[in-house]
Amino acid sequence: MAPSSEIYIEATEDDPVVRAQVAIRAVHQRLRIGLGAFTELEPVDGSQKVVHAALVDFCAGELRRQLAAADQTLYAAASGAAETRLLVRALRTGAAALGERIDELAATDDTASGTAIAEAIEAVLAVHLAAEDTVLLPALATLPGADLPTLVTDMLTLLAGGELDNPPFLDVREIPHGQRHPRIFARYARLAHGEGFVLVNNHDPKPLRREFEATHPGTHTWEYLESGPDIWQVRIGKAAVDA
Repeated sequence: MAPSSEIYIEATEDDPVVRAQVAIRAVHQRLRIGLGAFTELEPVDGSQKVVHAALVDFCAGELRRQLAAADQTLYAAASGAAETRLLVRALRTGAAALGERIDELAATDDTASGTAIAEAIEAVLAVHLAAEDTVLLPALATLPGADLPTLVTDMLTLLAGGELDNPPFLDVREIPHGQRHPRIFARYARLAHGEGFVLVNNHDPKPLRREFEATHPGTHTWEYLESGPDIWQVRIGKAAVDA
């Protein structure tokens, strides 16, 4: 029987996946409220430029950080799987459109134009976040090789100004067995095309290889550098070009 700490009631607050989804949706809600506070505000005479400057700071700062953090974690994990590849392309297109509007907002000195651009950002963002909430998060919760709680923890680390650990060697020998594969797949998700890392393990990771072949067919590389009897080292890479 599994330890009680590892038994969760599905679809309750005790489920780590549910907690991860709640955490991301809280981030989304803060963005909606923060941006709405500017678009719904009616500046008094003389305060328009101050409000515009604060709006630019919010969009260029907090909003851009959220878009970048989601791309490095949630999108990266879903981009290599056939089930979610097109969804990630659509989300990245939406994020790029938001980035263009933010650039336009920062470039204008006209407060009336700035208000119109901000309203456009708000409209695009609403659709973008809804797609993350209702399509991406549920997909990641069931996607083989993806661990939503780990991905959300990484995203929140980036939003807090931290950095993700991307070691060239990932030694999982001291990591509990149930946490090894999520760590490995999260590390793989952050690779750029043509990059790789070395997995260090105390056994031949054949089950992991089968998972990679099922979830990332033709887009990963697998090279044994050391094959036991006590240590196995495998260089896992992301193919330079998608198959």
